[in-house]
Amino acid sequence: MLEYSTSFRTFHAKSRRKLRTLIRVSGLTAGGVMAGLFSLPVCAQQAAPAIPVVVQPGAPGQPTRTLPSSTRATLPPLSTADVRFMQGMIMHHAQAVEMTALIESHTTTKELRTLGARISHSQSDEIKFMKRWLQARGESLSPPMMEMPGMDMPGMDMSSHATHSGHKMLMPGMLTEEQMEALRNAKGAEFDRLFLTGMIQHHGGALVMVKDLFDTAGAGQDAELFNFATDVDSGQRAEIRIMQTMLGE
Repeated sequence: MLEYSTSFRTFHAKSRRKLRTLIRVSGLTAGGVMAGLFSLPVCAQQAAPAIPVVVQPGAPGQPTRTLPSSTRATLPPLSTADVRFMQGMIMHHAQAVEMTALIESHTTTKELRTLGARISHSQSDEIKFMKRWLQARGESLSPPMMEMPGMDMPGMDMSSHATHSGHKMLMPGMLTEEQMEALRNAKGAEFDRLFLTGMIQHHGGALVMVKDLFDTAGAGQDAELFNFATDVDSGQRAEIRIMQTMLGE
């Protein structure tokens, strides 16, 4: 019995030594494998850069086309009418911003102040957009001396306070210098009335400019300009309705 017990203890001790040896060997092996993995060249761990895929959408009902990866975006062909529209609208918007700047010191009407802030903010942002659009195409920010289409709107005085080379520049719907002076001199309810009637006239001129743009063959095809012009049309129509309501019309 004693001999059996001694043999069992000897066997058990040998088994534990083998197990420890096996663990040490396994650990070294796993460590060697991990070291081997981390020692692979960096280039083998990084995927090759993907080749860009340039896809040109097809016309309605037509499939798309995959273009060469060397294809570069180009601006659409310039239309003289597009350039003149942007140049003229910068000047047009500038007067609207000038009109809204009078609100703070000329009226306490809350609704008019809210409307004026909306017009000032939106048209100031649009002026920045139009300037970027023209500069990206190497065009001047000011129009050459010329008569703008739509200036013969019935019931509207189309002369502008803006000048170019000493001459009056005619723009649809813009207030005359006399109208602007009357607006500057008015206060309270009289200012509110002159501002609303003047801005309705002003917005109506912008709608004429947009219509003339889209009525011109080949104009308004540039995607950015198209989106901008349609936004001007819808936005100013909505503001005209608001101002007419404020006037009680």
